[in-house]
Amino acid sequence: MRSNNNRNVLVIGDLHEPFCLDAYLDFCIAQYIEYQCTDVIFIGDIIDNHFSSYHETSADGMGGADELDLAILRIKRWYNTFPIAKVILGNHDRMVMRKAQTSAIPSKWIKSYKEVLEVPTWKFLERYEQDNVQYIHGEGGTARTKCRADMMNTVQGHLHTQAYTEHYVGKRFRVFGMQVGCGINHDTYAMAYAKYGKKPAIGCGVILNNGKTPLNILMEL
Repeated sequence: MRSNNNRNVLVIGDLHEPFCLDAYLDFCIAQYIEYQCTDVIFIGDIIDNHFSSYHETSADGMGGADELDLAILRIKRWYNTFPIAKVILGNHDRMVMRKAQTSAIPSKWIKSYKEVLEVPTWKFLERYEQDNVQYIHGEGGTARTKCRADMMNTVQGHLHTQAYTEHYVGKRFRVFGMQVGCGINHDTYAMAYAKYGKKPAIGCGVILNNGKTPLNILMEL
């Protein structure tokens, strides 16, 4: 049983709403209950923003307003389930902000993430540190290289096809690097760029015992 002073963190992988698997929410709820989690961290890319991508978009896809409205509706399921959460900003989350900068629009003109996505109690962060573990989205590389570069326990997403935890032990330090997997629906048009690549690793992570015990959990497909 979890003691009152023990912190257990559920780390939810990239969602890319509205292109997330329907079953991924129930899977994450089950892990939250099973491991008696106290905290929830979304590891980034909760929204896909396919319509505003810098890469080629689908001519048959939704327009910007329709995609955003559907993403907000689907994110509401997550928000209603986990109303208190930290959300790490991913490269897809920042897409519209980047487009504003490209168009020389000052950031003062842009609404906050919590306003647009209608999630007032979520806290959006570039990076979060707790119990000697850093939580990042991971555009800079893999968890195995980042944890050794920083000599710090590291949890990240971004790389949809990877789910693992590796421990590195030296004379004066011990660190782990975790890739948490994701929840994306590989068959949607927004994921067509990876159609002929590896299938995504559908899963999440839990960090138990105040940052001491990292576990990867993969979803049955």
